Amino acid sequence: MIELSGLRKVYPSPGGDVVALDGIDLTVERGTVHGIVGRSGAGKSTLIRCLTGLERPTAGTVTVDGVTISDLPENRLRTARRKTGMVFQHVNLLDSRTIADNVAYPLEVAGVRRAQRAARVAELLDLVDLGHRASAYPAQLSGGQKQRVGIARALATEPAVLLCDEPTSALDGETTRQILGLVRDLRDRLGITVVVITHEPSVVRETCDAVTLLEHGRVVQSGTLAQVVTQVGSPLSRALVPVPDVPPGRRRRLVEAVFATDAVSTATAFGAVAGLGDDVEVLSATVEPLGALRVGRLLVDTPQERTDEVVARLRAAGLDPLAAPAGDAGQEVA
Repeated sequence: MIELSGLRKVYPSPGGDVVALDGIDLTVERGTVHGIVGRSGAGKSTLIRCLTGLERPTAGTVTVDGVTISDLPENRLRTARRKTGMVFQHVNLLDSRTIADNVAYPLEVAGVRRAQRAARVAELLDLVDLGHRASAYPAQLSGGQKQRVGIARALATEPAVLLCDEPTSALDGETTRQILGLVRDLRDRLGITVVVITHEPSVVRETCDAVTLLEHGRVVQSGTLAQVVTQVGSPLSRALVPVPDVPPGRRRRLVEAVFATDAVSTATAFGAVAGLGDDVEVLSATVEPLGALRVGRLLVDTPQERTDEVVARLRAAGLDPLAAPAGDAGQEVA
């Protein structure tokens, strides 16, 4: 498990202090895949450097697998870091070493004996389906294969936590799906905790159990996928299950509604709208898979004077409605 409490990081600057992290409180549950999302400058890179102990926080604590690493002296911090594996965007393999030797490198640094290293490397390469490429060099591998080597190397010291920094941003769509599937499979088989830093909603949808949105060094929204996507009108809800396009034509007042199909069936959701009469209609709708969950979103056109009634009826049917036009909460649409 990872716990951040009051985490603050400030960088002194001649032009004034730069606050990179501003009081982060966050818990990542053991054995989950947790996504950290946010725009450039939101604090994602600083957060991951604090998680690995490469940055000391200005205030607050960082606890990883029961050890408060933010309080450790440097000699103990080096040992604690072995419990955290790191997967990089650009992999950073050593070109002059074979694949097996790249995976073995963290074990060499840790002082593991040669025979034990060889056995562990063979085990890891089999785990990522690259046992047959042990003697190859990085230049002979595809981008996806290189990332698999990076994952194997990150797992070499049997970490409790795997940190993935934009692990698929340099890969094509099919390879991305394969790598994300591998990450979840490894979590299931090894029981490790995974933190994925990403700017891609598709990565969160396909891989994560929970997600946190950072803005300007602060947590704006956080929770399980089911929790965040059913918060109608919220930034993560709209990013993960986008508001459907609204067809052209005259509109009066839009009500946006979201629902999880494990709680409300699609038939119930549409039936609730149909029961409101001919002057209320669904303008657009979508139902998308979100891991083991399916989430639906409706945009309903209603007369202004019936807005409150429509919202109340949809809520009674188990949906989470919000009277707002698509993409512009709280304003009227002519």
